[in-house]
Amino acid sequence: MPELIILILIGLASLNLPPVRRNLLTRPLFNKMRKTMPPMSQTERTALEAGNTWWDAELFTGRPDWRKLNDLPAARLNEVEQAFLDGPVESLCAMIDDWDITHNRRDLPPEVWSYIRQHKFCGIIIPKSYGGLGFSEFAHSQIVMKIASRSTSAAVTVMVPNSLGPAKLLLAYGAESQKNYYLPRLAEGKEIPAFALTGPQAGSDASAMPDNGVVCYGVFEDEQQVLGIRLNWEKRYITLGPVATVLGLAFKLYDPDHILGEQDDIGITVALIPANTPGISIGRRHFPLDSAFQNGPNWGKDVFIPIDWIIGGVAQAGQGWKMLMQSLATGRAISLPALSVGAAKFISRNSGAYARIRTQFNLPIGSFEGIEEPLARMTGLTYLMDAARHVTCAALDEGEKPAVISAILKYQLTESMRRIVNDGMDIQGGSGICLGPSNFIGRLYQVIPVAITVEGANILTRTLMIFGQGSVRCHPFVQLEMNALNEADTVKALNDFDSVFWRHIGFFLSNLARGLWFGFGGSLLARTPGDRHTRRYYRQLTRLSTGFALAADFSLFTLGGKLKRKERISGRFADVLSFLYLCSCALKHFENQGSQADDLPLLHWACQYSLHRAQQSLLAVFRLLPARIPAALFRAALFPLGKPYAPPRDNLIKHLAQILLTDNHARERLTAGIYVNEKPDDPTGRIETAFKAALQAAPVEAKLHAAQKQGLLPKTAVTAVVHLALQAGIISEIEAELFAKAEKARLTAISVDDFAPEQLNRGYKPGE
Repeated sequence: MPELIILILIGLASLNLPPVRRNLLTRPLFNKMRKTMPPMSQTERTALEAGNTWWDAELFTGRPDWRKLNDLPAARLNEVEQAFLDGPVESLCAMIDDWDITHNRRDLPPEVWSYIRQHKFCGIIIPKSYGGLGFSEFAHSQIVMKIASRSTSAAVTVMVPNSLGPAKLLLAYGAESQKNYYLPRLAEGKEIPAFALTGPQAGSDASAMPDNGVVCYGVFEDEQQVLGIRLNWEKRYITLGPVATVLGLAFKLYDPDHILGEQDDIGITVALIPANTPGISIGRRHFPLDSAFQNGPNWGKDVFIPIDWIIGGVAQAGQGWKMLMQSLATGRAISLPALSVGAAKFISRNSGAYARIRTQFNLPIGSFEGIEEPLARMTGLTYLMDAARHVTCAALDEGEKPAVISAILKYQLTESMRRIVNDGMDIQGGSGICLGPSNFIGRLYQVIPVAITVEGANILTRTLMIFGQGSVRCHPFVQLEMNALNEADTVKALNDFDSVFWRHIGFFLSNLARGLWFGFGGSLLARTPGDRHTRRYYRQLTRLSTGFALAADFSLFTLGGKLKRKERISGRFADVLSFLYLCSCALKHFENQGSQADDLPLLHWACQYSLHRAQQSLLAVFRLLPARIPAALFRAALFPLGKPYAPPRDNLIKHLAQILLTDNHARERLTAGIYVNEKPDDPTGRIETAFKAALQAAPVEAKLHAAQKQGLLPKTAVTAVVHLALQAGIISEIEAELFAKAEKARLTAISVDDFAPEQLNRGYKPGE
């Protein structure tokens, strides 16, 4: 027995000798993994290298450095940005009549288009030196969010030129001459841009697009022998396409005559092309779910353009996929999350107010437990969404470009918006399904799938992008190992792989030990920030981060390249990473807002919801892994005492519902930044007016109910006994007037539109 122990110790000691370790263990592993690793295309490599990593990489370590998150400054607007929101954005929202836009015009009114151009709404991201507004990413988000709370059609019109479009690409890659010409024109609205990527055959998969251009000489504007590109393409779903004056076009560039070099296939390229160029056909409009934003197809047949119309010139030929991958983060991290949060705040504020105004059995429907539950869910999800938006914008303004986090935001916030709007529709009932000028929720309900679909359909975003990209990009060692396996110099490759792989093993064993320790209560001793309200959540996040890192490594070790095709597993991993990030943002946002005591129920719900969802997804991973026995052992090691995290506690439901059912500071913070008015003829203004009137009249209503219970008034609808209460001296004349005013506002707020048959004809014009 002692001899055996000595031999084991000698064997372990020999592993610390690199030459011995490389020959005995590393070389066989290296050769096997090199043979089995699936080939990586250039488009995959480019996608993996897009953007950078930030807090997502910390969550992959299993022991996140909370200082990196806590040191991030809170997102703030400067005076100019705040003035723009209070001035032009507020005025634009006041001009918008969403029913007129979506039902009558199917477009923004001319005066709205003119106002957007006049105040440079299409130039939010364009620097002042080029005539734009030069605003921060947070200001960009705030502007889109506020407009989205008024009209999704108007919001999409503003957000597209400022996300993935010619301006974004020009700023990053354009030649100075292109910037000087186009950026001022784009900022002033003299040019309306559209980006043409999606096609009928390949969707948004640029690597599979059939659209092509061939380098050749041709005639351009009566000039002979101009070096250029002859293009043929077919695109669809192009937002702003029907009204665009300039197209950003993605295509595959070929050089069969080797005019530019030795390559036949140069690769994906992006060019900027005036829409009136001969050979271009702008198709008729698509009709995306009764929305009114401009969207449609376009074609090009034998379109000849000068080669310097490539964005960035000839030097950027073939770099289009890299350009797209680097630029897509704006749409995913800013525009769509801003639209989603705007919708969530809008529905939470107005459906919450409706639940207070609308009565049944002499009680506001919001007081019923069945209604409280969706109200609480709406409140909590809105807080979680806004926290993620704030924190991510702050990171972007600090120079971060987190591609994985942008995918998390796109997926989680659009899905949460879907849930909130559905809950709002359930609360609204019949008033929600009857479209008309008074219905504030119907059009938003119809347009949900647009946000779910664009910038990468949510199914693929979840199952392929978040963990698929994150497991390589954010992991401390995986990308280094892959680089070593792909190294052409075998000796260097083996040495690099040996160094990285055994560090990876140490990382895995360290997390395994931490996971066991945390499973038996060791997380209570983990060093984390926070106070008595938040410290436990920091500790729980650290524990789940360790479990996530350990499970990810176990999956990578056992499945290898096959994990890429196990989308149900990668989807669950994506959920774990997503909710770890969202919970981190909730803690950061709570502290950024001053750790307000009346926001504590919101924080508790957001953290408990996120931790439970992350836990359930992590447990699902272990159930899905094919190595069943080892997976069961790992699960037992991480959760030896069972499931530690439950869904949000029931005692939070009433607290969160009351935030939306009463006028309070937490409600104002939760819904801050959206358009609010009290105009009696406005669909949301009448809700706001009735809500405040109902709250003012609540003490009067309470008096009437008390008198009914005491037998002083008949037990019937309180509206029928007001005059009796006045005669009996139970209420004063002022109180009676207050109640009458509230009742009138309530009836206006809950009214539902109706139409003569001819009014529902598309050709009908208001006033006829």
